[in-house]
Amino acid sequence: MVAAHVRRACIDIGSNTTRLLVAECEADRLREVHQDRAFTRIGRGIASDGMIGEAKIAEVVGVVSAQLERARELGSSEVLGVATAAIRRAANGSTLVSAIEGACGLRVQILSGEDEARLAFIGAAGTLGHRPSGALGVVDVGGGSTELVVGTAPHDIGWWFSCAVGSGDLADEYLRSDPPTAAELAAARAHVAAALDGVQVPLPLEAVAVGGSATSMGRLAGSLLDRAAFERSFSTLAAERAAEVARRFALDLERVRLLPAGLLILEAVSNLFGTALQLGCGGIREGVLLEAGGFA
Repeated sequence: MVAAHVRRACIDIGSNTTRLLVAECEADRLREVHQDRAFTRIGRGIASDGMIGEAKIAEVVGVVSAQLERARELGSSEVLGVATAAIRRAANGSTLVSAIEGACGLRVQILSGEDEARLAFIGAAGTLGHRPSGALGVVDVGGGSTELVVGTAPHDIGWWFSCAVGSGDLADEYLRSDPPTAAELAAARAHVAAALDGVQVPLPLEAVAVGGSATSMGRLAGSLLDRAAFERSFSTLAAERAAEVARRFALDLERVRLLPAGLLILEAVSNLFGTALQLGCGGIREGVLLEAGGFA
């Protein structure tokens, strides 16, 4: 039997960021105690031969070790580690995982696209605050991939798709100007459209967006990404330099540089789902902790 209150932590090593979430876990509920992040940009650190460089591995090991220490200081009885798309596709992703375990003892699970989809859905549905009366769609935009899921809350997944396009890769390849030019945005939008071409989605009644881009969009556009919100956001991001947007909306500069790419993906998925996107309160990390508590 799971204890009534258990403090657990999840360290999520993503393509853009490495994040820590510490939460008080009780059955199907989480109460956030602490979270922090570091922009480790592993996706950008993968060389042409598919290898994560030694310096980047050392950087990530240092970040994870510090986050693990913080989780333990806060009384976490269990710390779970997961890694996503960039580590999954790197030729030496297992080397990074081994280096982390050797340095601090944390065992990190490299998630498949299906794992990411499942955990994002559980995390989004489990922190939604209400039970949808029909199918729920979830989109998780990461740095190296995007997961789309449709199912029944809280944890019954009926359909999922993992797309090998994320905000980090898209920004690095197409959106190099500050602010991005109209031509760059058009080329990036065409790339996203091609990646999603032919995807047949069972239309949800409502949809939730999670991940770093979605979370940051709350300050820029509000809690609902509909057509008007997308238009306002693109107008701002295409007209102002990243530093000015970061200052105005109290956002991390590195995140703002990735936001136009994340927004393009979210817009395309909103069109695919046929509905506006609510900004979710939980994603993969919350999903990991809920699943560890027997919620799913």
